[in-house]
Amino acid sequence: MECLIPGAAECDFSIPIPRGGPIYVPNMVGPSTKVPLFQTSLLSELQNLEAELSEDFSHHDIFVDDLKIFTEDELMDMALKEVFQGREDDDPPHLDQPNARFREKKSNRKRRGTDNSVLESDCIEKVEHVVRIKQKQEEDKASVKLHSFNPACKFNEVAHKSTRTTERMRSLRSMSSTRKVNTVSLDEHIPVPYPEVVLSVEVYHNIRKGSKIQELLVLGRQMLTALRDKIFCSTDQVMQKAGQHDPSGYFLIEDVFCPDLRDPSAIDLTKPILHWLQNSKEEAQKKWEYIISGELQQKQKAIMGEESASQLPHFKSIEMHKIRFCDLSFRLGAGYLYCHQGDCTHTIVIRDMRLIHPDDVHNRALYPIITFQLKSRFQKCNVCKIFRATKVTMDDKWTPENPCYFCDECFSLLHQAEDSTLLYTEFVEYDYNQD
Repeated sequence: MECLIPGAAECDFSIPIPRGGPIYVPNMVGPSTKVPLFQTSLLSELQNLEAELSEDFSHHDIFVDDLKIFTEDELMDMALKEVFQGREDDDPPHLDQPNARFREKKSNRKRRGTDNSVLESDCIEKVEHVVRIKQKQEEDKASVKLHSFNPACKFNEVAHKSTRTTERMRSLRSMSSTRKVNTVSLDEHIPVPYPEVVLSVEVYHNIRKGSKIQELLVLGRQMLTALRDKIFCSTDQVMQKAGQHDPSGYFLIEDVFCPDLRDPSAIDLTKPILHWLQNSKEEAQKKWEYIISGELQQKQKAIMGEESASQLPHFKSIEMHKIRFCDLSFRLGAGYLYCHQGDCTHTIVIRDMRLIHPDDVHNRALYPIITFQLKSRFQKCNVCKIFRATKVTMDDKWTPENPCYFCDECFSLLHQAEDSTLLYTEFVEYDYNQD
């Protein structure tokens, strides 16, 4: 089935979105937090860092020459220049007297032995000084290696250790790198006040639970309805074409149900759940323990006789258009529930959270921004290789492949007569619609 995203016809490909934020570790869940707490703590850390940097620079002057590392040849040249510099700067002898040159030669013979010994001692002293400097540099290099990559590690060996690790690290990009995203061009401009927190939200497939279908950037002060309006699922289109579209839906984030009741025909799908939780507390407690601890742990507890300490949360319900992301408590990396069209469920994950960056889009009207959208791939007809397949057959004796995909035209030419009756029935036919 073809994925048609509302507003995708008019897109602006020139808006860069910075990547980065807190370090995200797959399969790990952070502690419970809130947007205001994160924002306050981060601003406090920034202020402390600025104060510390300003205090350090006010008392210490750093020069580039102090940071330069000299080679052995450079140090030796500097030492020799210092030794001979004093002798080159000595005043030359006055040769205006007749016997000045003769007296100079004679005195030079007497001083030659003394000068050579002085020169040797000066050179030895300078060389020892150079050696001390070189030793200090080696010690500095050794200390710096503690905070840097090991040069003995070969890149090829590390690169081939695990391709899975490389795939995980693709989402970790520096704040300076940008990527282009599709945003609907709007004439309206609503400035984003600073400070503002940007949340990165992932939406996963309703059937292939491990397949991510969307990634969006949401502002901390936005309502949850803004996120729901940007989530795309083909089930909505199927139900709408069938004339059975249901505007009802809800989020479950931690212990808060957030039903969408903006449409007058919408139904609060959370009422039966809350009613069951209230009237079937024992059964709900058992199911909650299975969710938290898992079935294996529950069997071990039944055998060992351990008592469970996990308590069923006190769930509550707040309408989706009345609650913002900054009003919720959540855990980074945890999976939460999005339900729509009755029983179509998706896992949503708040991957990370960061302050808004100068390179971010500062137009509130454009948020939430879709930074990733899964592209659907469709199977073509195995006969014509041109049109999209609409039917698939199994155990068909006249097909080269099993299963074999057909478009409507090729299927009718091979299997149907002019009156639309089947030429043979030794096959199984299915309608082919791919999400």
